[in-house]
Amino acid sequence: MTRPAPGPDRTLRYGEDADQMIDLWPAEGPTVALVHGGFWRPEFDRTHLRPMANALREAGWSVAAIEYRRRPGRPRPTVDDVRTALDVLRPSVVVGHSAGAHLAMCAAPEGTAVLALAPVADLRLADRLDLDGGGVTDFLGGPPDDYADLDPVRMPDPPNRVVIVHGTDDERVPLCVSESYVASHPATSLVRISGAGHFVLIDPESEAWPVVRRELTALAPRPR
Repeated sequence: MTRPAPGPDRTLRYGEDADQMIDLWPAEGPTVALVHGGFWRPEFDRTHLRPMANALREAGWSVAAIEYRRRPGRPRPTVDDVRTALDVLRPSVVVGHSAGAHLAMCAAPEGTAVLALAPVADLRLADRLDLDGGGVTDFLGGPPDDYADLDPVRMPDPPNRVVIVHGTDDERVPLCVSESYVASHPATSLVRISGAGHFVLIDPESEAWPVVRRELTALAPRPR
């Protein structure tokens, strides 16, 4: 979360709000959009994905890290921001981590694959587990029962390919949250990484990173 890394080559705005921006690391390969986590809270932004973004660009992908409005109790503008940014970018793959994977699963357009890293993919289960001390209720502004259209597990089968990567030792978002999603959407691929926690999935220096790169390569092959 705190490892330093170079900033983007440039930043693109997709709206008038200060948070409606996209950091860009262009390269020759297909565009990969990154959606950061942080349980939708305003204190966590896209900058902690910079090591990941630089590693992917060095590996040949063109990378775009999306920022979005994070206002407790106002979930729809958050999802709308990610949807708008993806419409601007038209990436080959959306990679989301944690709450960012939830947003990617809600907002990815038809035909855009999703690589969901430790996703908060079942809001009711995440709320029952009290993840991040009421993170789901804080995000929604109320209980998740009334937000089926923002809950990936209760949404219709996705119109795109979804691959989930989740560590078996994740204490921030337990593996059972992803398993619940796959039980409702059995076409989804679930890749379990034995012994892996939550943040190693976005750490290019971790033992889990080769698995993340492998699954991304399968969804968006780099140039040879």
